[in-house]
Amino acid sequence: MSTQAPPVGITRVLLVSHYFPPHLGGIENVVAAEAAHLTGAGYHVTVLSTAVGAEWGVHRAAEGYRVVRVPTWNGIEQRTGVPFPVISPRSLAIAAALIRDASIVHCHDVLYMTTWFASLMARCAGKPVVLTQHVAIIEHPRRVVRLTQRLVYRVIGAAVARSAARIFVVNERVALFLRRLGADAETIELLPNGTDLDRFHPSATADKRRSRRELGLPEDGLLALFVGRFVPKKGFDKVLLAAGEGYRLVLVGGPPPPGAGDHPDVTFVGSKTPDELAEIYRACDLFVLPSEGEGFPLAVQEAMACGLPVITTDDPGYGIYELDRERVAFIEPTVPALRSALRRVARDDVLRARMAHYSAVTAARRFSWSQHLQGLERAYGQAANGTGPRPPAEAVRDAGL
Repeated sequence: MSTQAPPVGITRVLLVSHYFPPHLGGIENVVAAEAAHLTGAGYHVTVLSTAVGAEWGVHRAAEGYRVVRVPTWNGIEQRTGVPFPVISPRSLAIAAALIRDASIVHCHDVLYMTTWFASLMARCAGKPVVLTQHVAIIEHPRRVVRLTQRLVYRVIGAAVARSAARIFVVNERVALFLRRLGADAETIELLPNGTDLDRFHPSATADKRRSRRELGLPEDGLLALFVGRFVPKKGFDKVLLAAGEGYRLVLVGGPPPPGAGDHPDVTFVGSKTPDELAEIYRACDLFVLPSEGEGFPLAVQEAMACGLPVITTDDPGYGIYELDRERVAFIEPTVPALRSALRRVARDDVLRARMAHYSAVTAARRFSWSQHLQGLERAYGQAANGTGPRPPAEAVRDAGL
């Protein structure tokens, strides 16, 4: 938590996100945590989001910030699984009023309508825009989805990125993607997502058995955990196909997709609150996420904070974190590679212990919310004052961002 008052003139922050809890997803969890920590640091925070998963209108979160949900049609996700809420035209007047009242407009991801209109209105109102870009192009089995992404990014996304005063990324690949869209490299900086280390932390072996019993999970045997929405980019279908002897798969992310809940070595536990999710992390033995086209997923950070060995996609964008490749299992996102890694880690108690220790130490050192909040405050001050030199973070310089 910040120990300083907000910078002079920067007291009212508008966070803009296409989805927000209780809708399940990494971006919405990041935005909710940012809102809570900024409020705790003395900012007046409003979150502008869509009415997906809740009534539209003005709500007050327990942490003290406002959530303003605008009328929304969410048929695209319901019919295709592609998250793209469409906001009502009458939402624009609501957004304009919120932007006029804000000192800083902080938008999350250029792919969505909420960011398009908030960014444009902020420019018209003379308000600085800070952008967090979570992902680049996301691979999808449908050609029309891939083409639509490229069109949106090249036209609207490029305009938003070029106009942002500061841009946060979570890996090198997203930074390169933004530069190709025309964003000024001097505006881009690395800012890892924060993790609540008080909630997400390792547990003792005795606690693990008790947690399994309370959660209704098998008390014996090795449990491999997947956390994420059941959409193609997360690779949940590959996880299901990698089920095998020596471990049981536990999947968190909602109800089982049609026909997916019949495997004897797979357990679906539905959607969970952050506190429930933390207990599930601690009840399991390793974490697996063969996703594609993401940043550095929040679920990976949470799993590491809980001391779980991690198996995840070998994405070159993660290079900036300089993770020990002998302590994190990086794989090609294919079923054979995933199954092989699961078997190798499941069968080697010593390897799992080393990976678990590395995960916990790395998360405590690099993924705290205090570090994330400091990055936000620094960027907000630079954006409001029209200054933009990047912070002298060696990781950013060394990566050539």
